[in-house]
Amino acid sequence: MSYLYCLLGFLFLNSCQQTQSIQIKKNVLFILADDFGYHDMSGTGSKYYSTPNIDRIASEGVAFSNGYATCRVCSPSRVSIMSGKFPARHGVTDWIGAKTGVDWRKAGRYNQLLPPAYEPHLSHEYVTLPEAMQEAGYKTFFAGKWHMGDKGSWPEDHGFNINIGGYDRGGPVGGYFSPFKNPKLTDGADGENLSMRLAKETSSFIEENKDKPFFAFLSFYAVHSPIETTKEKWLKYRNKAEQMGIAEEGFKMGHFLPIRQHQDNPVYAGLVESMDDAVGEVLKSLDRLGLADNTIVVFTSDNGGVAAGDNYSTSNLPLRGGKGYQYEGGIREPYFIKVPGIKGGKKVDVPVTGTDFYPTLLELIGVKQKPEEHLDGVSLVPLLKGKSIKQRELIWHYPHYGNQGGEPSSIIRDGDWKLIHYYEDEREELYNLKTDISERADVSELYPDIKINLHNKLFNYLNDVGAKFPEKDPEYDAEKEKEYLKSIATNKKQALDKQRKEYLSKEFNPDNNWWGSEQTID
Repeated sequence: MSYLYCLLGFLFLNSCQQTQSIQIKKNVLFILADDFGYHDMSGTGSKYYSTPNIDRIASEGVAFSNGYATCRVCSPSRVSIMSGKFPARHGVTDWIGAKTGVDWRKAGRYNQLLPPAYEPHLSHEYVTLPEAMQEAGYKTFFAGKWHMGDKGSWPEDHGFNINIGGYDRGGPVGGYFSPFKNPKLTDGADGENLSMRLAKETSSFIEENKDKPFFAFLSFYAVHSPIETTKEKWLKYRNKAEQMGIAEEGFKMGHFLPIRQHQDNPVYAGLVESMDDAVGEVLKSLDRLGLADNTIVVFTSDNGGVAAGDNYSTSNLPLRGGKGYQYEGGIREPYFIKVPGIKGGKKVDVPVTGTDFYPTLLELIGVKQKPEEHLDGVSLVPLLKGKSIKQRELIWHYPHYGNQGGEPSSIIRDGDWKLIHYYEDEREELYNLKTDISERADVSELYPDIKINLHNKLFNYLNDVGAKFPEKDPEYDAEKEKEYLKSIATNKKQALDKQRKEYLSKEFNPDNNWWGSEQTID
């Protein structure tokens, strides 16, 4: 009899321990913004945009001031988050759908190089981050932008139990107000806001799975073009721009395109605020359900703010350039991690990147890491706890032109040093980011040994992983390119200045219904 009591007691205690283990398993909420720059939020210095909810994640968590996307455009960065690999290794080096080879000539830009082909989707051979979470017993959920492959390579094909709104398109086809024209998202009432809808879907998933560990990935389409907002938000930021003082000149010519110089776009500012409202919706759900103290929250973006190309939406100054560019404005991101039990409000200056989320999250939930998968990532847990990690090099490889005016190039950052190698003429620029955050002083001639050392490290890596490189276009015509750039510097800049003034005009009234936002049915 005593043996039976002991056995029953053992089974009871073991059952309690298993239940307790399940209860204390940390949930994960990963929030990914699209085209959201480092200075596109009030918490990182913007005096124009208002982002109290995103700021809250930064203030309650650890903010990485040198946080990077792995690419200057979206698809490669997203694949890196899922795979833990740099673009040169996983092969998705441009946004999926971009022209390559001789097809690039159809863009009519008369460039010197023909971009190489890239992988068209996230590889099925990888064990992705969500698949690793599933293996650990997590229910996985995805909402929003995917853009990592066509049908057959959508979220549900790479480890997500539920997919709402994620397919092959990189922007909101129907805009930011319902009808959304999204095959993976049912339309709401006419005028429903897309960002808030994705947030509410995420909140519903969290509530339905509040008693089990979950991995919720909220991937906003915002703030990707087309930029749209409500009349109310536009008016708020139109008046704010006027109060701050509207500069006469809005753009300066870059290498290929004009680049926006000021944060004074009221349409974009309204779009930013709507996304922040949606972030707040999900954070409030965690609070209401009593899950905030047991949920890891990550916030980042897939590339820099759009200063040129697309909708020329924002300025990243003092960071140079923006989305598509080889400079800091194209790759430096808001990068925040909030972890229950780890004191927040800290800032870390160590350079980190998108490949680091995979091993970091696995360690935070107490699961063995997969170094054979996240080959280019390291766990940031020591940094979260106030300790250090070994210094390492970060690599970027973008042998393409893109839509925003950047140049085909590869980058290496090692400590404070950043080397950029350009493929048109094989020149190299060297910057010390500690003393020159705006990348204005190329010091490659002053430090030839550092330049050579970084060059060797960069190309050793690229060659080791079988990176692809652009080729000279035998039909290149320098005079045609010169004439094209001359027309851009005049006609395009004039059109942008005109549009900027229209956005700030008191008479601005797009479509007479603000892109459909005034059709909301209560």
